Amino acid sequence: MPWYNGTYPPSYKNQPEMIRNKAVEIANELLLQGTAEGIAIATGLKRAREWFASAKKTNHRPARH
Repeated sequence: MPWYNGTYPPSYKNQPEMIRNKAVEIANELLLQGTAEGIAIATGLKRAREWFASAKKTNHRPARH
């Protein structure tokens, strides 16, 4: 089930908004590619955290979504 309009998986509830939004974006893309929902949720969160960590290391400020 894709997430839109501020909806997100319960496991994203306590994440900072920027990470949560990026994770939803990634998870939705994975779902479109046929990834199982549970894998998409976990992978979306992991990749969102990595994305922000990478942006921080390169001293770039990520765009807000």
